[in-house]
Formats: sequence, structure tokens, C-alpha cells
Amino acid sequence: MAVLPIRIMGDPVLHAPASRVAEISDEIRTLVDDMFETMDAAPGVGLAAPQVGVGLRIFTYSYTDDDGAPWRGAILNPELWMRPLEPGAPDDDEESEGCLSFPGERFPLRRSDEVLITGTDLDGQSVSIQVDGWRARILQHEFDHLDGILYVDRLDDSDWKTAQKIAKKRGWGRPGKSWTPGIDDLDA
Repeated sequence: MAVLPIRIMGDPVLHAPASRVAEISDEIRTLVDDMFETMDAAPGVGLAAPQVGVGLRIFTYSYTDDDGAPWRGAILNPELWMRPLEPGAPDDDEESEGCLSFPGERFPLRRSDEVLITGTDLDGQSVSIQVDGWRARILQHEFDHLDGILYVDRLDDSDWKTAQKIAKKRGWGRPGKSWTPGIDDLDA
């Protein structure tokens, strides 16, 4: 297993829809193992294959509830259904999120509170997950990556402009920018 470089906003693979996984091969299994290692090293609660430069519809997730119960897995070729968003502005404290591909920043973003996601696991078995709260936020965030959408693309105008200024100041927003957990000194 290896910790992979994480692409930063502006890299083309982050802004294009990912392709379906045609076959679960040893190469795919190794990629998923590397994604888990990279996600854990970052540390993050999710990681999509495009974030490590691979344009395939795969993401990993990992979250531990307040009671210490772990929730961890990988989904290939996911489909997402969600309950409609509640109207209104996001709560800065309760609905703030960050992204390993826009490291070191957090912005408020309203997400659906409940989702159902289906797909395939690494054994080729069907997976169906219905969750709410932070788990729903994680799945929506990672699913967006597979469609070429970063969470900063969903921000309101004021926060979007702030994110663009940050990206420009840090030299992001163009191809070839990445960081590697455990090697690069970033506050991701």
C-alpha cells in the first residue's frame, strides 16, 4: 500500500465526470487499498478516485460516531438518491465542510440530511446504504467528486468568491497541483 498525492482544485481529473469501473481487478483492489491509506494519512473521512488522479467512479469513506462505532467502506459505480434540501442558509457550525482537494479551508454548505446510495463493493456484491446526518454529508461530498464537482463549486456567491481568492493566492486552479499526506506541510 502507498500514500498517493492528492490533486488540488484546478487539476482536470477533478473537474470531469469519472468513468464507470468495468471490471474489479487486482489493480482496482490495490487502488482502493492505497486510497484508504491516503485518506487515513490525510486525515479525511472520504476520498474519491479522481482526487488521486484516477478518473474512475470509486470512493472510500470512514467515520467514527460519538459512541466509537466505526463506519468504513468503498463503493464502486455508486448511484445516489437524496431527500430534498431544506430551504434556507447553512448553519456555519453544523453544516461546514472541507475537502482534501481544497486543503486547509472550511465553508458552510447545505446538504440533504438523508441519502440512499447503491453500488458495488470490491467483491462485486451489491451495496445499499441509507444514512442521515454527517454520514449523508460524506456520501454526497464524495459522490460529487465522481461527477467533477468540488464542494466549493456549490458555495453561495460570497463564499465562492472567497474560495477563488484563496485558490489564486495559493497558486491553485491549474493542472499539476497536488499534496501528499505525511510529506507536504498542509493544514488539510
